[in-house]
Amino acid sequence: MTTMGAAKFKEQCLAILDELGAEGIVITKHGRPVARLIPYEQEPARLIGSLKGRLAVKGDVISTGLAWDADARP
Repeated sequence: MTTMGAAKFKEQCLAILDELGAEGIVITKHGRPVARLIPYEQEPARLIGSLKGRLAVKGDVISTGLAWDADARP
């Protein structure tokens, strides 16, 4: 696990957060560890089936509702 001084972490905080690896980093003050920064583990989004029972189809979803003739010339 990477170790970093608090002053350096303060200077580069946003860049460090963007590049934070799975193992995280230990932040030190005067050589002593004071905090450990690890990435937040999120569950993957469950999109398939997430709206089941919440949506209703009204009407014909294939049709535009307009009558037209594909062979007609202007």
